[in-house]
Amino acid sequence: MSAAASQLRSGLAALRARLPWPGRSSEARPERVPVRDWVSVSPGQPTRLLGFDQALVWVVVALLALGVVMVYSASIALPDNPKFARYAPTHFLSRQLLSIFIAFVCAVVAVQVPVSLWEKWSPWLFAGTLLLLVLVLIPVIGKGVNGARRWIPLGVMNFQPSELAKLTIAMYAAGYMVRKMDVKEKFFAAVMPMAFSVGVIGLLLLAEPDMGAFMVIAAIAMGILFLGGVNGRMFLLITAVLLGAFVLMITASEWRRERIFAYLNPWDEKYTLGKAYQLSHSLIAFGRGEIFGQGLGGSVEKLHYLPEAHTDFLLAVVGEELGFIGVAVVIVAFFWLTRRIFQIGRQAIALDRVYAGLFAQGIGIWMGGQSFINMGVNLGVLPTKGLTLPLMSFGGSAIVVNLVALAIVLRVDIENRQLMRGGRA
Repeated sequence: MSAAASQLRSGLAALRARLPWPGRSSEARPERVPVRDWVSVSPGQPTRLLGFDQALVWVVVALLALGVVMVYSASIALPDNPKFARYAPTHFLSRQLLSIFIAFVCAVVAVQVPVSLWEKWSPWLFAGTLLLLVLVLIPVIGKGVNGARRWIPLGVMNFQPSELAKLTIAMYAAGYMVRKMDVKEKFFAAVMPMAFSVGVIGLLLLAEPDMGAFMVIAAIAMGILFLGGVNGRMFLLITAVLLGAFVLMITASEWRRERIFAYLNPWDEKYTLGKAYQLSHSLIAFGRGEIFGQGLGGSVEKLHYLPEAHTDFLLAVVGEELGFIGVAVVIVAFFWLTRRIFQIGRQAIALDRVYAGLFAQGIGIWMGGQSFINMGVNLGVLPTKGLTLPLMSFGGSAIVVNLVALAIVLRVDIENRQLMRGGRA
C-alpha cells in the first residue's frame, strides 16, 4: 500500500505542475499552486479517495454542539425574569435545536446545487434580498424589538433579512468581479456599481438600525474586490471613504458616540450602569472564569446580570464556565475554519474556477470577520455591536444562513475534487 500511495502522490505532483494559473503567463507560473491532496493514507489501510472535506464538517458539527450546550446553560435561568416568565427552562434550547434541524435540511439541499447555478441566480437573489430589507422596515410586516426593526415573523422562527444579505452580497460580489475582470483597473467601471449596491444595503440596514451587519457586509464586499484584483490605490481609496463614512455616522449620532466613550472607559461611574453595562459584566464573567472556569452551569453573570447572554455575549458565558481553555478552543476552531475555507477558495482559483473561489473566500471573510468582531466585543477589544457568534449563538435565521453558506463552500470543495480526478465540476 505504501508503494501505491507513493505513486499516487507522484501523480498528484505532476498534476499540480500542469495546472493553469489564472491571470499569468506560463513563464510566470509558480512551481506549486495551492491544490490540496484528496487522498487519505493510513498505515496498514487502503488508500481512500475522499469525496468531501470531512474535517470541515466535523469542526462545524463540534461548534454547533458546543453552541447548543452553552445556549442551554446561558438561558436556563431566563424564565425567572418576568419578561420571560411564560417560557419553559428549555424554551431556547428547543428553539435552537429546531433551527439546527431546519438549517441541516436547507444545507443538504444547498450542497446539491452546482456552483454554476448560484452564479447564474446571484443577481436575482441579491435583488430579492434588497426587497426583503425594504419589507422588514414596514411596521405591518417587520417586527420591532428594543427599538430595532430587523425581523420578519415566520411562525416557527423570526427571519432576519440582514443575515441573508451577508450570503447574497458574497454571491453577487464574486459574480460582479468575474464579469468586470477586464475593466478592474478602471475605477468608475469596476468599483462604482458595486459601491452603489453596498451603499443601498447600508442605507436600508442603518434604517433598522443594524450597523454591525453593515460592517460585515462592507468587509465582505471589499475583501472580494481586493481578492478579485482591484487596483491597490482604488482599494485604499474605497477603504478611506468607508472609514470616513463610519466616523461620520458615529459623530452624527449621540448614542453611538456614547457607546464609543463607554467602550474606552467601561469602569467609569457614568457608563458602568449605562452604555457599558453589558461590557463591564462581560469582563467580570471572563475574570471569574480564570484558566479552567467555574464549571459547566456555574456562571453567575448569566443570572440576569449580563443581558443577551445567550446571543451576543455567549462567549462571556463560555469564558466564565469553561475558562481560558474553553475560549481558546473556540478561537482556534474559528481560526481553523476560516483558514480552511480560504484554502478551498484558493484551490478553486488554482483550478481556474474564479467565481467559486471568490465566493468561498467571501464566506471565509464573513465567518472570520464576524467571529472576530463578536469575540472582540465580548473581550472589550472592540466597541459593543449587535453581532452574534456564528454557529453558536442563539438565532434561527443566523444558524440557517450560516449552514447554507458552509454547504456551498462544501459544494465548491466537492467540485474541486471532481475536477482533480479528471471529471467535471
